[in-house]
Amino acid sequence: MDFFQTFQAYITNHNLFQKNDRLLLAVSGGVDSVVLCDCMHKAGYDFVIGHCNFQLRGDESFKDEIFVKELGIRYRVEVKTIRFDIEKDAAEKNIQVSARHLRYKWFEEIIQQSNDNPIKGVVTAHHANDNIETVIMNFIKGTGINGLQGMRPQEGGIGGIVIRPLLFAKKEEVVAYATANNLVWREDQSNQSSKYSRNFIRNEIVPLLKTKYSSVEDNMLNNIQRFNQVSVIYNQALQKEIASLVEKRNNEIFIPILKLLKSKVSETLIHEIITPFNFTAHQIQEVIKLLNAGSGKFIDSSSHRILNNRNWLIISPLNNSTNNQSVIEKHQQEIFFDNHKINIEFLDVKPTIDVDLSIALLDSKAIHFPLIIRKWKTGDYFYPLGMSKKKKLSRFFIDSKLSKIEKEKVWVIESNQRIIWVVGMRIDNRFRLTERTSKILKLTLISSK
Repeated sequence: MDFFQTFQAYITNHNLFQKNDRLLLAVSGGVDSVVLCDCMHKAGYDFVIGHCNFQLRGDESFKDEIFVKELGIRYRVEVKTIRFDIEKDAAEKNIQVSARHLRYKWFEEIIQQSNDNPIKGVVTAHHANDNIETVIMNFIKGTGINGLQGMRPQEGGIGGIVIRPLLFAKKEEVVAYATANNLVWREDQSNQSSKYSRNFIRNEIVPLLKTKYSSVEDNMLNNIQRFNQVSVIYNQALQKEIASLVEKRNNEIFIPILKLLKSKVSETLIHEIITPFNFTAHQIQEVIKLLNAGSGKFIDSSSHRILNNRNWLIISPLNNSTNNQSVIEKHQQEIFFDNHKINIEFLDVKPTIDVDLSIALLDSKAIHFPLIIRKWKTGDYFYPLGMSKKKKLSRFFIDSKLSKIEKEKVWVIESNQRIIWVVGMRIDNRFRLTERTSKILKLTLISSK
């Protein structure tokens, strides 16, 4: 069975979509997405193309956009494009996470607006080697057995249903199909750089493993298939164990400490219980210590708290209010949150620097809307005004001698996933006013009590 026949069989066997389904293809212009387009067209599926230009590679990014539009002409399908402005000097995590979030958020908008001719979901060109890299990354990050299943052929995602009909194929098979069918594609030279985590695994780790274990890719793919089957048994047993341990009382989870300590798999149970509440794998050992800590001790995630209360661990929301995060659009003049509001102004003339902590004066050019205002969370960091090095908010609060109650009341405003202001305390040094500042964003904190 050749590549194209395998492609069709994979779609049928996994019931990914039907002939009458309309689909959105995520197309970058690279060989993977070009092959995806060609196979989808050859098989007669109904699709539109979606292309994101993040403007990270200068003229090359715009050439990619033009190339994808030409693909649309070739296959006689609609091409939707969008341009995002992600700063080139952003941290690695910000670029990757921001790009993925923006991309799938846009896909979601396209799907939601397709009422007249509904789109079933987003089709991506992820292949078998992408899956191997994902599993290695998940293993290193400690995501547990569910993370070792890798990407599924179809699953819910940020933008709705995400479908991956090329997961059966290795990269070399994708390239071979493109070459045999005289397809043309764009090369992204940034993929050769090991700066980003996935590229490091792709360019450094996997080739190194292959020098010792020539069949490592096949073995990894077989392991992924087995882990998918093992996870079914694992999750059945896990849910049974958790059901006998956990008590739900309104919006809180109660876990008997003594019963948890007696379990031979207590660490695994803790991992599976707490991760849905935004606790990280690194906090598992903290929770284990919490089991033997005094009553009243607690650990926080971005959204929840685990409290030792006598003989119970209690997981509860940090704030029973659902309004722990709000979006600030560029046209807004004020935003209400908690028991406060913030007035939003744009100034053309540079004012005298104000030392009032309730006022933030920021370089508007460095800021991208929409902004997010939210409660601070564990792991947050910023570059305090006047400092060239980053500092975790937890350490900043210690230095500022904030009490636990005061820390719980702290909000931050972020732009493009970078904190620009610890509200009422300090702005980020990266967004300060400079001699080159031409327009100012002024944020004024006002108590509404």
